[in-house]
Amino acid sequence: MERKKYETCLNVLKEELIPAMGCTEPVAVAYAAALARDTLGAMPARAEVAVSGNILKNVKSVVVPNTGGLRGVAVAVAAGIVAGDASKELEVLSAITAEEIGRIAPYMQSAPIAVKESDSGCVFDIGVRVFCGADEAFVRIAERHTNVVRVEKNGEVLRSGESGEAGAETPKADFSVKDIVEFADTVALADVEETLERQIAFNSAICEEGLKTDYGARVGKILLSAFGNDIHNRAKATAAAGSDARMNGCELPVVIVSGSGNQGITASVPVIVYAKELGVPHKKLLRALVVSNLVTVHLKRGIGCLSAYCGAVSAGCGAGAGVCYLRGGSYKEIAHTIVNALAIESGIICDGAKSSCAAKVASAVEAGLVGMEMYRRGSEFIGGDGIVEKGVENTIRAVGDLARNGMRETDEEIIRLMIRQLA
Repeated sequence: MERKKYETCLNVLKEELIPAMGCTEPVAVAYAAALARDTLGAMPARAEVAVSGNILKNVKSVVVPNTGGLRGVAVAVAAGIVAGDASKELEVLSAITAEEIGRIAPYMQSAPIAVKESDSGCVFDIGVRVFCGADEAFVRIAERHTNVVRVEKNGEVLRSGESGEAGAETPKADFSVKDIVEFADTVALADVEETLERQIAFNSAICEEGLKTDYGARVGKILLSAFGNDIHNRAKATAAAGSDARMNGCELPVVIVSGSGNQGITASVPVIVYAKELGVPHKKLLRALVVSNLVTVHLKRGIGCLSAYCGAVSAGCGAGAGVCYLRGGSYKEIAHTIVNALAIESGIICDGAKSSCAAKVASAVEAGLVGMEMYRRGSEFIGGDGIVEKGVENTIRAVGDLARNGMRETDEEIIRLMIRQLA
């Protein structure tokens, strides 16, 4: 494989597959708050927070981990201020003690935290300003969960850069499905083993926890109870159980993909479950996870980090592609799996992080698996079937246009509805 593309694929895996504890949007808010507190150099007496509508959407209904079951932007800010460790970035809340959890609610009562919608026009935008006496500090994160674009103290700019302007988010990787399969076939496993083994361990553990415990709507447990333990259903149910746990306060970390823990679970866990069932060599599992993760990133590249298009759909396509690879599928079979899955499932809306995400995860995995089984049995959707175009890359591009451009007004309406609920 061409060295430049090899390095691109490898770097994307290492950059994307990172640990996070809790839903990544409230955790990013907590990270900004903890960094603002550190910059201020004192415990803030009050805070002002401005977040984009998409951040508000994804923080409103999900449990912020290590807060005793609390939800919302102000809670994420308070948790970050009271006990967040900014050096841990997306694991900022992972080391909170029971004593610190008990201080979060009293802090919110004594220190006003004003929350408003950002007017920057940036889809992913978090700004936290904190005050203590005559001093103030400000931190802004934009475009990506750990992308700190501005740090100020008392009006002095301490850090600036990395864009943060509206519409600035651009694709950061240039590869195709064909490149992904070639990389998976040829990658030296020593280059990816540590990253993928961590994904297997972390994401399997939270799914097991979700199946043992009654988190949220119990989607994973219900799927097993209602529809049995065959491999097809077990793959969906196990992934859904991980989302059940993660959306409802489980404090276990996950390895994320495309900035999302749910997408990280969806892209990886069905492949892990199938590999165990099929008894494939562990090296084959690692290569299949290369496929599932990079397909997910490739599909999300044209959509953006946050939108009205449910990211689990992209990850479900990735899972289907990964399982296809496990079963001996080559580029041709994987490309058709992706197209079939996109034809089935594209258009599910993202209305924020919450319990129903687990059901959307299950649905996305179902689409990926059905897309695979269709082609294995000689059936496929072809160019001209709805938004499907001739060729996998053209179809991926069409779905990206649909999600990024066509669903923009849908996103605005979802956000309006959710803000109205807060009124």
